[in-house]
Amino acid sequence: MKNIPLVNVKVQFAQIQAEAEKQVLEILRTGAYILGQHNKAFETELAAYTGAKYAIPVKSGTDALFVALRAAGIQAGDEVITTPFTFIATAEAVKYLGAKPVFVDIEPESYCIDVKQIEQKITAKTKALLPVHLFGHSADVEAVEAIAKKHNLPVIGDACQSIGTEYKGQPIGGLFTAECYSFYPTKNLGGCGEGGAVTTNDPAFADKVKILRAHGMRETYKHETIGYNMRLDEIQCCILRLKLKKLTEWTKRRQEIAKIYDEAFKDVPGLKTPAVKNYSNHIYHQYTLLTKKREVLQKHLKDNGIGTAVHYPIPLNLQPAFADLQLGAGSFPVSESIAGQIFSIPVYPELTGEEIAYVIEKVKEGAKL
Repeated sequence: MKNIPLVNVKVQFAQIQAEAEKQVLEILRTGAYILGQHNKAFETELAAYTGAKYAIPVKSGTDALFVALRAAGIQAGDEVITTPFTFIATAEAVKYLGAKPVFVDIEPESYCIDVKQIEQKITAKTKALLPVHLFGHSADVEAVEAIAKKHNLPVIGDACQSIGTEYKGQPIGGLFTAECYSFYPTKNLGGCGEGGAVTTNDPAFADKVKILRAHGMRETYKHETIGYNMRLDEIQCCILRLKLKKLTEWTKRRQEIAKIYDEAFKDVPGLKTPAVKNYSNHIYHQYTLLTKKREVLQKHLKDNGIGTAVHYPIPLNLQPAFADLQLGAGSFPVSESIAGQIFSIPVYPELTGEEIAYVIEKVKEGAKL
């Protein structure tokens, strides 16, 4: 029996270990731990990679969502339209500001927000749209933007799982008002702790985020507004810069593995592979399968040393934390159906051909049980 975890951050770190240890030691010796040269360089390099004019590193993807919404003017009593099929941070960030997340169901192929249902949820209180580029697949940017323009709404994209994702050949980082990224260790671009960033093409928006992330300061001890302590430290920026150099290569390998899986599983009864819309690439933060025999299949894989996970078993409308919204079972049928069938298998770029073949063998075995 092999041991193939869902994610393996150790094997990835080994590729940058020598240089990382050298540079981190240099940082420790300089004493310049906050907003130093690595932070500045990472801003420039990340902006270029994501297709944006500006990138502002912050402490986490959750912070990125929160500070972007704050910069967009969201405040108590406002409504922000998003999806219930996502990690809780998407809607948490809305609640932090005293605003209300208004959920729209997902469409059944990309698992991203169903744009056709957005307008019916817009009210006088709606102040922003918050689509999620889920698992590495882009939301329908042009369709969302058309609605946003019609109703004069900013769009804050949740790209926390989607660094390197493209829409019609363009990186998504500069297409909406802002995009929010996460560098949690298991992400495609993962740090050695928490981390995140906001990207935008709007210089005024970028300026707001920069001020807000540093206690409302543009100049030391001159506080223009109430801000937060969200600055990403130099060590994280250093590690992320080293990994960013390899990210295109790693993404290509994820896509290669996904193609192998797609081909292997295309004719397996009761198993659905991830769809890719013609407007998006897919960077496969997760490779997700749908099956009505999820528990049986997951157990078989676990018994054979293969890691899996369910993203996400309970849509946000059914979470106790959002009970005040009074959106019970049946409110979002597509999200609820997908949540009951979806699970993820290993797709990290360091998987060997032998390991991929083993995963395929055991998935096929499990599908027959």
